[in-house]
Amino acid sequence: MDESLRFRKEGRGRMTVQEAGRRGGLRTLEHGRDFYEDIGRKGGQREKELIEEGKKAKVL
Repeated sequence: MDESLRFRKEGRGRMTVQEAGRRGGLRTLEHGRDFYEDIGRKGGQREKELIEEGKKAKVL
């Protein structure tokens, strides 16, 4: 039995790069590209805010 198939059947959480790409593509179809662009932008903005807060706390 193919090792990657065996891990999926046993539920160990491992997957091939091909399987990860397929699943990512299916999610993009489900939610839409704009959704992922929006959450990426929000995450980047939050990261920027946290960095600035850290810099201010370090100065004090």
